[in-house]
Amino acid sequence: MLRKRGGWAGAVAVALVICGGGFAHAQPAEMAQPEIQCEQPQGREFERAAPEQAGLDSARLRDALNFAASRNRLNVQVFRHNCLIGEGPENAQTGHIPWNVWSVTKSIVSLLAGIAWDQGKLDIDAPIDRYLPPGIGDAEHRSITVENLLTETSGLRIGLVTEGLTGVIPVDPFSAVQALAVPFDNPPGTKFSYSQRNVDLLSYVIELAIGEPLQEFAQRELFGPIGIQRGDYYWARDRSGHTYGYAHLMIPPDDLSRLGMLTANDGRWHDREIVSRAYLHRATTSSSTNSCYGYLFWIGPDCAENAEFLPADMYSMSGLGLQHVFIIPSLDLMVVWTGVFGVHTNQGASGILQYGMEVPHEFFRELFAAFHDSPVPDPGQFVEPPLRFDASKYFDTDIALAVFGLGPDAYPGCNVLSCLNTPLAPPFSDAPPGCELLACVGPDPRTPGIH
Repeated sequence: MLRKRGGWAGAVAVALVICGGGFAHAQPAEMAQPEIQCEQPQGREFERAAPEQAGLDSARLRDALNFAASRNRLNVQVFRHNCLIGEGPENAQTGHIPWNVWSVTKSIVSLLAGIAWDQGKLDIDAPIDRYLPPGIGDAEHRSITVENLLTETSGLRIGLVTEGLTGVIPVDPFSAVQALAVPFDNPPGTKFSYSQRNVDLLSYVIELAIGEPLQEFAQRELFGPIGIQRGDYYWARDRSGHTYGYAHLMIPPDDLSRLGMLTANDGRWHDREIVSRAYLHRATTSSSTNSCYGYLFWIGPDCAENAEFLPADMYSMSGLGLQHVFIIPSLDLMVVWTGVFGVHTNQGASGILQYGMEVPHEFFRELFAAFHDSPVPDPGQFVEPPLRFDASKYFDTDIALAVFGLGPDAYPGCNVLSCLNTPLAPPFSDAPPGCELLACVGPDPRTPGIH
């Protein structure tokens, strides 16, 4: 149900937020116009409102959406006050199609960790030794805490591409067990290092803590209550049957927006608490080792692909190829988009990997110009910084060889044929018809999607 925000008291509150949040050209309280507030969806459709009802200009918002489309944003959704006020030109064709959101998956695993913590099943401060079966992993690996995994401070060596490549193919026998053989570059808890295997290990630990497969828990406790049906999405598992945590959730953008809206509303869906405010506060607060990172969320401007001029309270879910959920509480604003890179750069392929901020910078520059009272002064056009591409952060031969049971990082008794006497499914056998790396498409009734 659409409703206006607040009357006279709401106008004063809006004015106070504007003054406290550093908005430019704020109106006096008595002049502020009440804006529309929408309810979270009851069915499949979000409530919509005209941009002007939420304090934005339609034409200028359309310019921002068209810019995003020109940068390969195949689906774009702009929400204010829970109202869908802007949609990309391809949304009608793409909103129901499951899309690989890559590392956005990590933030969703964080929500599941929060639910397990709320239920008393997962102790964030505990070492994973409490949950791992006896005899798996050495004492040093078992001393890693759940919070180390949530903050990417396990200390495990990283090789972003080689860690993820064997999930893309996919040939991983048992990703969490493979993580327990990766050597340490730093003592746990001392330094941020963005590891993929780290989050696969977290997914496994959550499964052990809750006593059931991660996806059954996710559907019952998270997805189902906010209207995401089991047939909507595909979430890949390794060949031992355990769910990947670092990536490979293929979910329709319309469902991803529900997860963003849940988070933006302090974990509540209508009158039900799905994830506690207490957990989300921890998850969206910077960790001691990285001011840009919380519990698998990117925190604040100038972090990951968060434009440097965004309000200080913003945070995001971020995935490869510019998959994003941007949440700005002080503006009651959320932007969700999916697509395939789209960065314009003069630095070739390396620039595409490094300059992920180009698209958000120019989009939010145009979006903020659409506000009747712009939140920030015009930051100017994006300027490419010097190229500092370091290939060593992306590739590690030993991590790749370990999948085949070879090299110093191989876990004893774990290779592409078997792992700890666990029967392994053949490669590719987990995927339903139509699901290939980036998306799930096709006429087969077994193909996931919003139907």
